[in-house]
Amino acid sequence: MEEKFKQEPSDVIKIVLFGPESTGKTTLSGQLARYYNSVWVPEYAREYLQDKWNEERKTCEPKDLLPIAEGQMRLENKLAKKANKILICDTDLLETKVYSEAYYIGHCDPILEKYALENTYDLYFLTYIDVPWEEDDLRDKPLERERMFQYFQDTLEKYNRKYILLKGDKNTRLKTAIHHINKLLNP
Repeated sequence: MEEKFKQEPSDVIKIVLFGPESTGKTTLSGQLARYYNSVWVPEYAREYLQDKWNEERKTCEPKDLLPIAEGQMRLENKLAKKANKILICDTDLLETKVYSEAYYIGHCDPILEKYALENTYDLYFLTYIDVPWEEDDLRDKPLERERMFQYFQDTLEKYNRKYILLKGDKNTRLKTAIHHINKLLNP
């Protein structure tokens, strides 16, 4: 059963866009995938939670986190097979773990935590909160951006994840990300 939360073996370079809501992760994921003529893994939680909101007018609950994690890994494993040397991930299970702890008083399901820590990526891009907040049905913490950003950064440092902080406008972030990805592609 737990296998559905595990990464399948792959020789592509895996990059994760990581950070609080409304910090440009999805936009940058698409830009990077186009630049490298590859694919990107969307954030499964957005589709899952938007459907839940549309059908039940309910937001995320702890019981939703394992189905979200399973869907995220199913997408990642499927798209890794289609990637061209590099796979851009709009999120990962470590981000799901951060949200679980932030929203549910420090709690994270042990299965989610296990795979959030076991699955590996080559580089994280931590997206800063210097872009304008964009409201939608799911985003709900516009006044807690600094606290959430610090939580994300602390998590990367706590688990010794290699990361680059991305600040500035879309073009600046894209150029910075390309520079660091190229260093991985051409060591």
